[in-house]
Amino acid sequence: MIHPTVRAAVAVGIAAPAALAIAFVAPGWWVAGPAWLAVVLAAIAADTANLVRRRITADVETPQVLHVGEPGRVMVRIACSDAATIEFTIDVEGSTAPLDTHSAQVAADDALEREVEIRPYRRGSVRLARLWLRSAGPLGFAARTLRRSLDHDCPVVPNIASVKRQALAFAASDAPLGIKPQIDKGTGSEFEALREYAAGLDTRTLDWKHSARHRKLLCKEFQTERNHHVVLALDTGHLMAETVDGLPKLDHAIGTLLLLGYVSLRAGDKVGVAAFDARTRAFVTPSGGVGTMARLQRAFAAVDYSTEETNFTLALAELRDRLSRRSLIVVATDFVDTVTADLMIDNIGYLAKRHLIIFAALSDTSLEDPFARRPSDLEHVARAVVAYDLMRERQAVFTRLARLGVLCVEAPASRLGPSLVNRYLAVKARDQI
Repeated sequence: MIHPTVRAAVAVGIAAPAALAIAFVAPGWWVAGPAWLAVVLAAIAADTANLVRRRITADVETPQVLHVGEPGRVMVRIACSDAATIEFTIDVEGSTAPLDTHSAQVAADDALEREVEIRPYRRGSVRLARLWLRSAGPLGFAARTLRRSLDHDCPVVPNIASVKRQALAFAASDAPLGIKPQIDKGTGSEFEALREYAAGLDTRTLDWKHSARHRKLLCKEFQTERNHHVVLALDTGHLMAETVDGLPKLDHAIGTLLLLGYVSLRAGDKVGVAAFDARTRAFVTPSGGVGTMARLQRAFAAVDYSTEETNFTLALAELRDRLSRRSLIVVATDFVDTVTADLMIDNIGYLAKRHLIIFAALSDTSLEDPFARRPSDLEHVARAVVAYDLMRERQAVFTRLARLGVLCVEAPASRLGPSLVNRYLAVKARDQI
């Protein structure tokens, strides 16, 4: 579609008042007004003729999948028959912000490539609907707008790219946990071999029976026990839909649990998934092997955002019945105060009688904001008092859980994953499972 530009509209708009002013001041020059209008119309016609001859082609390379919270790249290639400045944008539908309009200078008979960043903030799907192109004529009095239908749906899945980056930080932990069982000698609970006692070894590892048989002091060597069951329990209730740092808490928790699942599988453990709100939404039996990480990704990708209240009594009782052996259960959830957390604490405590529980929660940074600066008015003081009371109640919940033998991890969204993995590695080193 070819249409006049703002420059043309302004030029046409000033023609009438200018002609009227000239008619009053110098009646003999009244033809200047119509002449001005004729020049503007001629400029519009010249630009229109140029735009009709101009050939613009565009190609868009869309991503096959997008990761929530991670910028994706859409490649736009534009070619033009003559030199021109081309503006372009893409219409998107779904859980992402509108894309900016970009401008590019294309040389004659040349092509230009430009990357457009798209960052989804919720899982689901993002639809790339249309590509809009706009180029103006050489005089700037007419422009042409082109539309290209894309109709491409990009699924938005959990942020695996972020998980891979964070997993690199724990690559060194593969050495102590090891691929070969003899690497971690001297710790753990699984017997590996006997060795002759030497100065500096722990005397508690002396095997007196075998020492008497061989008539020399022998010590037991142990290795880190493997094949533990690790269950990633995710609360999908309405509290997890709250946005923190641009993403729902649910997606932060999924990224954290996927990171822990990856490290656990590399450590030789078996990993499963349980997702619940008012009822159990997903369950994956703990397993190991090459395809387990893909199963974890699919299970978390299928978890939808919920507006229902979490029923800890039903969900944790069902989880307890599904697990036939002692496991490490990582519960990723959130709570508001001690009153709403009572049922959660009671049921987690009951589950902790048989299993080892790690309770993971995002720290509420909004409660710390009132203390970041000196109070300026009474409203600020009131906010600080309320924030202090809420922080004290959160700490009371963590204290009650710790008394039940639950290991608690609370950290901001950017540090929750590493903090949880460090706690898991400490549990493995101490053979607490």
